[in-house]
Amino acid sequence: MSQLQNAGFFIVLLGVLVTVHELGHFLVAKACGVKVLKFSIGFGPKLIGFTKGETEYQIALLPLGGFVKMAGDLPHEELSPEEASRGFLAQPPWKRGLIVLAGPAFNLIFPVLIYFFVYLGPHQATSTLVGSVTPNQPAAVAGIRPGDRVRSVDGVEVTTFTDMQEAFIGRFGRPIPVVVERDGQRLTLEVKPEKVVETSPIDTVERGQIGVGAASRPALVGVPKGSVAEQAGLRTFDRILTVNGTPVADEARLQQAVDKFQPGAPLELVVRRLDAVDAGAVTGRAPRVLKLTVPKQAGEGLVALGAEPADMFLAIVASGSAAEKAGLKPGDRLLSLDGDSLESFQELAQKLSILKDQPFTLVWRGADGEHKEKLAQAPLPMTDGMGTKSAPLALGVRGWMPTATDVPPQDEVTVHLGPAAAFKEAALVVPKIVFQMVKVIGGLFTKAVPLSTVGGPIMMYQMASKSAEQGLDSFLNLMAIISINLGVMNLLPIPVLDGFHLLSAAWEGVRRRPIPVRVREVANMVGLALLIMLMLLAVTNDVMR
Repeated sequence: MSQLQNAGFFIVLLGVLVTVHELGHFLVAKACGVKVLKFSIGFGPKLIGFTKGETEYQIALLPLGGFVKMAGDLPHEELSPEEASRGFLAQPPWKRGLIVLAGPAFNLIFPVLIYFFVYLGPHQATSTLVGSVTPNQPAAVAGIRPGDRVRSVDGVEVTTFTDMQEAFIGRFGRPIPVVVERDGQRLTLEVKPEKVVETSPIDTVERGQIGVGAASRPALVGVPKGSVAEQAGLRTFDRILTVNGTPVADEARLQQAVDKFQPGAPLELVVRRLDAVDAGAVTGRAPRVLKLTVPKQAGEGLVALGAEPADMFLAIVASGSAAEKAGLKPGDRLLSLDGDSLESFQELAQKLSILKDQPFTLVWRGADGEHKEKLAQAPLPMTDGMGTKSAPLALGVRGWMPTATDVPPQDEVTVHLGPAAAFKEAALVVPKIVFQMVKVIGGLFTKAVPLSTVGGPIMMYQMASKSAEQGLDSFLNLMAIISINLGVMNLLPIPVLDGFHLLSAAWEGVRRRPIPVRVREVANMVGLALLIMLMLLAVTNDVMR
């Protein structure tokens, strides 16, 4: 996408949000009988404009804000006798409070309108068709299989995979009835979700986890040392493409393919192997297709190849991480944590989320045999796609990440929301985002949220361009979130912001006298200094990113 287009999306994003904010002040001021002299989108020299009635409307050069100039909004401003009653400061406190509140209020109401149109009508979502089931997890124990379609959780009907995940929030540690559809019939299975704690700087959510995925898993091989699979030439992370000529799209198809043969029968495999290739400072991977033969072993799926799932084999060990310091290496196989066997990274993540920084005993198998160490998660510096740095607690290991071509498309369902349902969803999601935004702002003061996450115009420009590339819904979602951010920020009782003016109006309404002019002047200077410092921090973070 060209830089010109990116700049256009950035200007549209800011222009709409500034217009919404200032329109709130403007409309309520007019309704309260206050004379509005100028309505400006942007600061600086006027680009275009016109005058209608008593108000001049303009678009200015710098699109980083806007303003509504009202008559009599400065303490020492002189007005003609006929206009004195229409000045802003001449209004009773409740009117001034409404005018000030209108800007942030419009920024908080506008996202409801955005989400209403995003949700309205038909849209595609990932269905509840189970693509994969993690071994030894509650779903596998209860008998849920790949290909099942989840219809309800604890009596709550679910249509999308997100619905199903949200249905397990707060539901764990007890049997939960889950209704699945299999071969045209509905079955009720008792699943006992395990507790997982999802922690971020702004929120902590306890949810139940049953160990199912929407995406099916490619048949990736884990090869123990000395196994039949190793003797046949298989290597960890090889992907099975065909078995005796039968295409294998995923683990379920592999199971069907090997079931046709008796133990001892030769299985001719076509596998894809990704060989590491050094290209200067970057290490890439080049695919290579091999033909191998392995005698069928007793067991199902990958076990029938003399191998095991690649789930717990390490593909990456982060430099400087707790795992690297303990001696773990790529290719090692994790065996147990505190005596409990490990069968998936999902299971590992679940246990680590509860342990946090508490020490634990980890057992793994490497090329030189089995190892056992006591270690703990530690802060691991990392940078996200926007350049924001953080240091969350982490062990520092990761399994194999399949490429986009490895994973078959997820099953989708068309969700159709009428006007009432769309408005309900929009009205529910906005307060959730407002609550999260308040926690983020509070976290900046308590240092729970790092100051490095604060962004400025450059970050907003990047977000606008990236969201536009992802489609209209993504761009509108970004617009809604930034609008909420502007609304919440402007309600802070900081001089220069709307929140302080609202506080001043409330003060006068209660005390029956305004805040002294000298106090207001000093407060405005302090507030302006704080905003300048915040802007410098944001721009510095942008440049560092």
